[in-house]
Amino acid sequence: MLWTAGALSLLLLAGAGTAAYLYQRLDGNIEGFDLERGLDEDSRPANLSPGAKNILVVGSDSREGTGGKYGSGFETMQSDTLMIVHIAANREWATAVSLPRDSWVEIPACDKGDGTMSEPHHFKINSSFAIGGLSGDIEGAATCTVKTVEQNTGLRIDHFMSLNFNGFKGMVDALGGVEVCPEQAIKDKKANLDLQPGCQTLNGEESLGYVRTRYALGNGSDISRIGRQQEFMETLAKKAQSKLRDPKAMFGFLDAFTSNLATDSALDGVRPLSDLARSVQGIPTDRLTFITVPNYPRELDVPTDTANVVWQYPQTETLFSKLARDEEVDKEALEASAEESRDIRPGQIRVQVLNGTGEAGRAGEVAEELRRAGFQVVGTGNAAEPAAETAIRYPEGLAATAEVLAGRVPGSEPTVAEPGAAPGVIILVIGDDFPGLRG
Repeated sequence: MLWTAGALSLLLLAGAGTAAYLYQRLDGNIEGFDLERGLDEDSRPANLSPGAKNILVVGSDSREGTGGKYGSGFETMQSDTLMIVHIAANREWATAVSLPRDSWVEIPACDKGDGTMSEPHHFKINSSFAIGGLSGDIEGAATCTVKTVEQNTGLRIDHFMSLNFNGFKGMVDALGGVEVCPEQAIKDKKANLDLQPGCQTLNGEESLGYVRTRYALGNGSDISRIGRQQEFMETLAKKAQSKLRDPKAMFGFLDAFTSNLATDSALDGVRPLSDLARSVQGIPTDRLTFITVPNYPRELDVPTDTANVVWQYPQTETLFSKLARDEEVDKEALEASAEESRDIRPGQIRVQVLNGTGEAGRAGEVAEELRRAGFQVVGTGNAAEPAAETAIRYPEGLAATAEVLAGRVPGSEPTVAEPGAAPGVIILVIGDDFPGLRG
């Protein structure tokens, strides 16, 4: 919406020759790449909602051009912020889902840019950008990040956008700064920030430090920082709206944005970005929802890990399944459900794994996946008969607990076990259709 309004204001207020120059300048700023080239179509999630759009937005933690002010010694590309923006097919609502960069997820095998592939492993979700970008190529970084997000969410990503440090700073400076009102002093050397309490207007560099600071505010987690970033971007948007009739400010804003923007080829240019923006400008503010993927500290499952978070199931599965089907998410209901089941975690769930596929060793393989996810595996074995479909069976009283496991097994529906089942143990029968654990 900002893009469309800003571009139109420039073209309307400038002469024809100037307008053409400005358009070409902005259009040529954007770095485009072929996202589809590095993705295996057969392994991607199905597109369940044609017409809807899922855009993966990355705030690139690139140090290029910063003079080492925000850290040095980084040999790979870094990502600081990840967000999925879902735009409904009817263009009547949209949901933005923030993915904490410390999310502990499965990172798939990715091309490292030198002819070799990385090994699949579990780590922070933002490491996928670094692995794919080892050669300094944004296409590789984007491809690995999209593969990781698709594998862990089940959502098919349609577009990719990345904005780096310099772009963010330039956008703020072009608008004459943005006002914030911290209630306490903020001193964070890592973020290059030293602010006094009270309302004040921050320039681009100070604003970057403000949205990046982590340990100097709140509980020091990435979760509290996400909330602060969302609030700041709302303030930035309002400031940009107030400058729509100022062609100099708007050109500076758009020039900074496009000069530091990388997109997939389908969004590479002023016109496709304007068309996308125009298609959503009618969405009312009360139908634009910001959600952070439900999560909790991984330390609760793995006491030695005090640095990461894991996504909470079945709420995470509910969130992404709804978006995949283009169904609007009730944020309050999702958060209430997460709060109610906060104490039901994998470390407290006992699971018996039975192999119904006839493939030797399958139960052991899945059991190991479950252990890595924090579940208690109390035994493995073969199912009484072959199973075409994966099943989850639970004793009376453990429905909510079974739902947590089901959230990790896409497409599964828990059922009550036969009388005489082991008390307190959930049975997972691996069928021929077993899709693998999510997360």
